[in-house]
Amino acid sequence: MKNFHTYKILMISILSAISFILMLISIPLPFFPPFLKFDIGDLPAYVGFVVFGGGVGVLIIVIKIIIYGFIVSSEPIGPIANLLASLSYLLPLYLVYVRTKTKKSLVIGIIAGTIAMTLVLSVLNYFILLPLYGMILDQRDVFENVKTLVTAGIIPFNIVKGILLGLVIYFVHIKIIPILKKQNEKGQH
Repeated sequence: MKNFHTYKILMISILSAISFILMLISIPLPFFPPFLKFDIGDLPAYVGFVVFGGGVGVLIIVIKIIIYGFIVSSEPIGPIANLLASLSYLLPLYLVYVRTKTKKSLVIGIIAGTIAMTLVLSVLNYFILLPLYGMILDQRDVFENVKTLVTAGIIPFNIVKGILLGLVIYFVHIKIIPILKKQNEKGQH
């Protein structure tokens, strides 16, 4: 049992570090504002959710954001937005998938996560995040264009992000999760 706890702590550390590194490898998507970038930093957290449970998945997200906040970010809004995006995408995905654990529930979970992330970030960006971002960076144009930024940038970006991330998660789930689950079961014994 002690070995399993050590193994679990080690895996949380590794998955958090990989999540942070993958977050750094972000790419801007064409036709979207340059501050909206796509990365697959949520993939290790998804692995944590499925292999170890919801608490571990959330912990990996939080550790990734803390590391990013201390090492990379010069303002708090980006990391907070990323934390909210990760949680609003992965929690519904996991909760839908965990009930039946089928490929169909995984796809439905990806759709639910995409919708949840899009709705949550649209509302939060409109009322809180973008106005705060504009205030912190003293950018008046953000204040004046919040509605346009949300409707033409945030909403379509999060739909595209949810779909692209969902495709990566689906592939990893089919190919790699079974191997990790077997490894985890060995670690418990």
